[in-house]
Amino acid sequence: MNLVKEIKTKVKENKKTIILPESDDIRVIEAASIINKEGFANIILIGNEEEINNLSSSKNFDISKCTIIDPKTFPDTKKLIDGFFELRKKKGINIESARRIIKTDYMYFACMLVRDGYADGVVSGANHSSAETLRAALQVIKTAPNSKVVSSFFLMEVPKCEYGREGVFVFSDCGMIQNPTAEELVEIGYSSAKTFELLTGETPNVAFLSHSTYGSSKCKDVDKVQKAVALAKEKYPEINLDGELQLDAAIVKEIGEAKAPSSSVAGIANVLIFPDLDAGNIGYKLVERLGGAKAYGPITQGIAKPINDLSRGCSADDIVGVVAITALQAEGN
Repeated sequence: MNLVKEIKTKVKENKKTIILPESDDIRVIEAASIINKEGFANIILIGNEEEINNLSSSKNFDISKCTIIDPKTFPDTKKLIDGFFELRKKKGINIESARRIIKTDYMYFACMLVRDGYADGVVSGANHSSAETLRAALQVIKTAPNSKVVSSFFLMEVPKCEYGREGVFVFSDCGMIQNPTAEELVEIGYSSAKTFELLTGETPNVAFLSHSTYGSSKCKDVDKVQKAVALAKEKYPEINLDGELQLDAAIVKEIGEAKAPSSSVAGIANVLIFPDLDAGNIGYKLVERLGGAKAYGPITQGIAKPINDLSRGCSADDIVGVVAITALQAEGN
C-alpha cells in the first residue's frame, strides 16, 4: 500500500501552506516542483528570488506556483522582528540581535511566519542538523498546550510486508530524546498512538520494545520499560498498549502468541516505541536500508504547529512525503 499517496489525496481537499526554508538545496527545489505538479499543498520558499529561480532553471524544475519570500524585502519583516524580540527579550535577545536572526536565519524567519499565520507548517533539515531545526521551533512555536514531551517519529512504509498496517508503522522516538525516562516513554507512546490514528484513521496497537519479553531478562533497562508500560496503562487506558516486548513478539503473530499469549498487542503492533535513541535510530535505518522501506521523518509531535525535520540523507521524494504529512498534521491542529 502507499499511505503517503492516501495522505496527499486527503490534504488536497483543504490545501495547507508549508514553508521550505532551505531554498539553496536542489533537492528542496525539486521537491517544490513535484508538489507544484501534484497540487496537494501550497509552498513558500525562503530566500533571494533571483537565486532561487536560477537554481530551479539549472535543472528545469518548475516552481512557478511557489511563493518566494525574501526576508530582506518582505513588507512584514519588521513586524516579525518585533514579534521575535518580544518573545525572546527575557532570554537576553536585544532588538539588533532579533533583526539579525530574522533577516539571516531562514528557519527562525519561517517559524515566525507560521506563528503569525502566514503559513501552516515548516519542513527543514535537508542540510541542517535536527538541533538547528528544532531550536527555532521550540523557541518560537513552543509546545502544544496539552503536550508534556516533544518527541519525534518516523512513518515507515515497508514494501510487501504483512506486519503492522500492511507494512505501515510509526517508529518512535528515533530522532530526539537520547535516553527517555519511563515517564517520557509514556508520553512518547501516547503521542505516537495519536499520530498513527491521525495518519491512518485506524486503531493504534502500541508495543513498548525491549530485548526482553515479559521479564525474560532482568536489568535496569528492562525495569524502565516495564515501569513505562504500567504507568501508560494507568494513565491512558483507552490506548491498546503493552510491553515489554521483543520486536518479533510485537509484530509476528505466532511468536507473539508463544511469548506473550495474554497480550492484546503482541503479534499485531503497528506503533513501535523504542527504549532509547540508539535503538530507535539503528532500528529505522536497518528497516530502511535492508528492508527497502520508505522512512519519512524525523517528524515532530508535541509542538503547537507542525515544524518537521528531515534526515540530511533525504531525497526529493522524502521531502515531498514529509510535506504531505505536515499538511495533514496542520489539519489536525
